[in-house]
Amino acid sequence: MTNDLRLRAAEPADIEPVRAIERASASRFLGTDRAWLADDDPTDAETLGERVGAGGLLVACDGDRPVAFIMFREAEGSGYIEQVDVLPSHERRGIGARLIDAVADAARTRGWSALTLSTFKDVPFNAPYYRRLGFEEVEVLTPGMVEIRAEHEARGLDESTRVFMRRPL
Repeated sequence: MTNDLRLRAAEPADIEPVRAIERASASRFLGTDRAWLADDDPTDAETLGERVGAGGLLVACDGDRPVAFIMFREAEGSGYIEQVDVLPSHERRGIGARLIDAVADAARTRGWSALTLSTFKDVPFNAPYYRRLGFEEVEVLTPGMVEIRAEHEARGLDESTRVFMRRPL
């Protein structure tokens, strides 16, 4: 990791770079049974703009250039992590973990009790990675998680291959 890597709140000018990071990061799914995700559209600019306005989008910058991001929102008194992506050129340097820790700090400031997320059960850089960062599988879904699951299904995700996870703060 370069010495000048810094985390900051995203700004409107970061929306298109964030979308490009999401597209590039999705290439990790090539060669898996989820290769179709590499061709999936990135998060729309309107949603990203909403997260920027709500303080729910952080970027990691190498110099002035965003190389990773994390998108989150409040859900049932917790910080729900919607997306974490890192450019392939910057993977495996702890940037995702730093972004998650920054969201944990923001969550504590906002009075949230935990971080939650939904991810693929068996993809090595998904659920197993989050377990190493202190997340545990949720056995019984909350009403908010059921709603999020319905959102995912409406987008075409196979929720039988996914799991919700939680990390208390």
